[in-house]
Amino acid sequence: MLEIKNISKIYGEGTAKVAALKNVSFRVNEGDFIAIMGPSGSGKSTLLNILGGLDRISNGEVILDGNRIDGLDENALVDIRRGKIAYVFQQYHLIPSLTALENVLLPLTFCGTNNKNQKALGILKKVGLEKRAEHRPSQLSGGEQQRVAIARALVNDPSLILADEPTGNMDRKTGREILALFDQLNKEGRSIVMVTHDPEIAGYAKEVVVLQDGQIVDRIRQERASKNEN
Repeated sequence: MLEIKNISKIYGEGTAKVAALKNVSFRVNEGDFIAIMGPSGSGKSTLLNILGGLDRISNGEVILDGNRIDGLDENALVDIRRGKIAYVFQQYHLIPSLTALENVLLPLTFCGTNNKNQKALGILKKVGLEKRAEHRPSQLSGGEQQRVAIARALVNDPSLILADEPTGNMDRKTGREILALFDQLNKEGRSIVMVTHDPEIAGYAKEVVVLQDGQIVDRIRQERASKNEN
């Protein structure tokens, strides 16, 4: 599905060069649920941004569905992100003046999808917010706003979801509700790559990839036990 081969990412020039990633190889297969862990500055978010085409590599290859995408121009990358890859961030990035439904509809503005309202309402129902469709972000809790953000990410039916600390602004109970939603989406066949610093949150994944100083130092297959805790 998505693979990076021997990629490096270097910021700065000359004596100010910093290697955020060093010869990293990584593959995301259909149905994977992968958590990326590591200390601050280890390259977690940089790796996620490269997987999603938001950041350019310095060396290596990025391959999506058998085709290299690291040399594509920005317009082509936007098309890929719009159709195959969705982002969920720690910050919700909702437009305050729009309702939940209108925020979810935004990605459909750029495509010729029929029955846009019906599709967006169906996604809001999927995340449990069909009765809050006409509420603005200020009228929603943090967990509800993140559900709207997830619905917006899902509305174009992506095969890969990239999540950067998606529960970072939530209490433990609300965070678990969001992770249960990710678990459901994964069971439906979507691949998920999630950055987290929290071992409990990583427990929802099928595999944990550990980064340190810009390199993968461990990969751990695991049973997803944490989601069954009270």
